[in-house]
Amino acid sequence: MPLPRILIVDDYPDALEVWGLYLRGAGFEVLLASDGPGAFADIVREKPDVVVMDLELPGQSGFDVARAVKARQDTRGIPLIAATGYSLTSQLDLARASGFDSVIVKPCEPQALLAEIRRVLNEPAAQPAAPVVNVQQDGSIRGTD
Repeated sequence: MPLPRILIVDDYPDALEVWGLYLRGAGFEVLLASDGPGAFADIVREKPDVVVMDLELPGQSGFDVARAVKARQDTRGIPLIAATGYSLTSQLDLARASGFDSVIVKPCEPQALLAEIRRVLNEPAAQPAAPVVNVQQDGSIRGTD
């Protein structure tokens, strides 16, 4: 089964690096773009399973890319997650109106981003491993550290 493909679009290189490394480690194939026109071209060509995109990008805003993606028959079903430093309700509403399926506010921990990606992909959340315990002969319980 192929790995789910995530396109991360951000003009901040550190965000691309950190999120890319984290998501690769979580089992995704990760594509990276740093501007609006490049992101749109990658979306049309690669058809990723989900796109995580900043709203303020060089060349073309994330708002414009989202509208263009949702206007095309072959890409409109791709879930788009806005990753933005904006926290004003009007900006977040504009992101949704532009076609984003979800909005996360930066700074965002990689674990929160992963949870949101899994949510839009309808993947089950990773369950924490159950602690390993030993039941002693006297009925007491001991963890294994």
